[in-house]
Amino acid sequence: MAIADIQEYLKLIPAVNRSPQHAVWLTYDAEADTLYINFKKPSHATDSEMTDDDIIVRYEGEEVIGFTVLHANKRMKKTA
Repeated sequence: MAIADIQEYLKLIPAVNRSPQHAVWLTYDAEADTLYINFKKPSHATDSEMTDDDIIVRYEGEEVIGFTVLHANKRMKKTA
């Protein structure tokens, strides 16, 4: 892994610090162009809601345990 790649991961530190347990697990499904962001492992969503921006917010009780970001790669290109 190149040193330049590490710099990309270091950009995640603010988001990890803002997460509920200061831990974030990321999984990207390229075929589905979907990014899964989990704040808790293991987690079992008991409810979810879709935002107007095609993001699924997953809850375990009252606690947000993660997001499912649809069309993730397309979003990145918009902000790049």
